Order: sequence, then C-alpha cells, then structure tokens
Amino acid sequence: MEENIKITVIIPCYNEAKTIEKVLIDVKKNLDEINYSYEIIIINDFSSDNTENILKKLKVNENLKIINHDKNMGKGAAVRSGISVSKGELIIIQDADLEYNPRDYKKLLIPFEETDADVVYGSRFIGGGNYVRIHFFWHFLANKILTFICNFFTNLNLTDMETGYKVFKRNILLKLDLKENSFGIEPELTIKLSKKNAKFFEVPISYNGRSYAEGKKITIKDAFRALFCIFRYSIFK
Repeated sequence: MEENIKITVIIPCYNEAKTIEKVLIDVKKNLDEINYSYEIIIINDFSSDNTENILKKLKVNENLKIINHDKNMGKGAAVRSGISVSKGELIIIQDADLEYNPRDYKKLLIPFEETDADVVYGSRFIGGGNYVRIHFFWHFLANKILTFICNFFTNLNLTDMETGYKVFKRNILLKLDLKENSFGIEPELTIKLSKKNAKFFEVPISYNGRSYAEGKKITIKDAFRALFCIFRYSIFK
C-alpha cells in the first residue's frame, strides 16, 4: 500500500449516548497507533437521547466531522452520508456501540498492505479473534442463513456477510449506486461489490455483542429486509 494513505472512519450513530465518547476515544487511539493519516465522520441519525448534546461538545476539525440528519433514516443512509463527504482512500465502517473493537484495525488493514484487496470484512466466525461473546442463537442462525444465501447468489464464500466491520477502497465504493436506508445496506454492499468483481478478504475479529437491554437495535424485521435485499440486488441492478 502506498505511503501517506488516508483512512476515513464512518461512525453511524443513533441513540448511543452511553458509548459514543468511549468509541471515539478507542478509534482515535488505534488510528494513532497505526500511523496513517485519518479522518473520523460521525453521522448522528436524529438521536432522541443525549447523543446530540455529547457530540456538540466535541471539537470539530479537519480530522473530525459531524453530520446531523434531520430525521431518523437508518444505518444505510448514515453510511451514504459519510461516504459522500469522505476523503480517505480507505473507508472503515465503525458502529457507535462497543460491540466491535478498534484494536482490530491493524488486522483489517493487513490485506490492503500485503495484497491488492478491494474489500476486507471482519469475521466473527473464522476464529483467531481475541474473544467472541456467546449469546443469541437465533441471531447466529439468521446470520448464517443470510450469509449462505448471499454466497449462493454472489459465488463468494464469506463467513460473516452481516459483520459491522467492513473496509473498502473508496474508489470502488464510489462506483456503487447505494439505495438502502436500513441494515439492508450490508447485503446490498456485498452483492453490488461482487458484481464489480471486487477482491474480497476476511480477517478474524473480536466481538462483544450487546443484549437488547444493553441497547442492541437489529431485529427480526431487519433479517427479513436483508433477505429481500439479497434477492432484489442479485436479480436486479
């Protein structure tokens, strides 16, 4: 990977007042350690808790941008907003909770440094991460089913299509006409990138999944939306 490359970290954020400050601290710490120039873009997706007040106290500069949506639109819309103003050659999607550990950035960047990767997914299921919290059998099963069906249509052999850790070369993302506002952005990205013949890699990551009492937001409705998106974007453009 060429020197002086810039990384953009996009953080979609909805009602994460309990975690957003800690996430931002961890993201900055780990970006500083990998010695790349970077920018962080937080998209406040019309939070109804204290998230907006916390973000207002942050010092916005060339390394930190904050975008405020005027209505709640969903993760996909937040990701698109972040991409539209991003300047980094590589784009990392970082959830605003504490489920994914920015310490894994080093692993996620290795395929870009050592190969001609276009896309790297952090997998919770291939082993090699430091830890994976165990719970939610039905979420695990739904993830496996959705990943299998997505693999069937894309001819990929991903283990974790729904992962919240995805890293992309910005130039290939800009070729995509992304439409999904919700968590449907995950299969949409995968399918549309596969149609562009993007080179995919997976690396193992740690995962500290939350319970619903702790703030987890994805539901069975999102699983059905993901299934719809797999068929929609596989069959149609």
